[in-house]
Amino acid sequence: MSHWTILCDFDGTISVEDITDSLLERFGRPGWQALEQAWKRGEIGSRDCMAQQVGLLDASDAELDAHLDGMMIDRAFPAFVAATRDAGVPLTVLSDGLDYAIRRVLGQHGLDDLPIVANRLEAVGESGWRLEFPHGRPNCRSGNCKCASAGDAHADRKRVLLIGDGTSDFCVAGEADLVFAKHRLIEHCRSAGIPYVPITGFADALELLPTLLAGELAAHGQAAPAPSPQVA
Repeated sequence: MSHWTILCDFDGTISVEDITDSLLERFGRPGWQALEQAWKRGEIGSRDCMAQQVGLLDASDAELDAHLDGMMIDRAFPAFVAATRDAGVPLTVLSDGLDYAIRRVLGQHGLDDLPIVANRLEAVGESGWRLEFPHGRPNCRSGNCKCASAGDAHADRKRVLLIGDGTSDFCVAGEADLVFAKHRLIEHCRSAGIPYVPITGFADALELLPTLLAGELAAHGQAAPAPSPQVA
């Protein structure tokens, strides 16, 4: 069994586009854009923002499913999952998005058995929705406290590889041992001095995985590859 565990963001990392934004653009009643801007200005946290935005969704179960079934994921992600399983490396989908949407999209690729830690989407009536936060923490403004998942992995004496792309990954990146970073997360890791390797997608991650597991991967912000911890 590997000493590494992988925590992988979903929206914009596994999925080609942000699924929550896509649902809001298709089914959101007026007001969700103003909430988005308030979040970007730092006036509200992602938990408050998403709870109110999801409350503005107006879609039946069938409409929601039909939309989700058209969402695409990174074409190399299934091969990456297969490689991690062959290597005995646990991979958890860690998202501040919607658990039902994630599982529905992954199910199109036979990957809905992956562990998913995300916010809980629940139906209200015929076309309404609400969001619950089973993985929130009182001192965290996010719906899903990703840092708590990293802390749990470290408590199990695992090294944490984070794969992510944006704002929801900024905090947990500082708790990871290494980051495979896309998009805005690259600049955050660079400016914060967090060890990272830039990737454009899972084809890169798949190529890097053997070197990582061999303890030979040098990251930006890291002078030399760090050896895996030894089990007593």
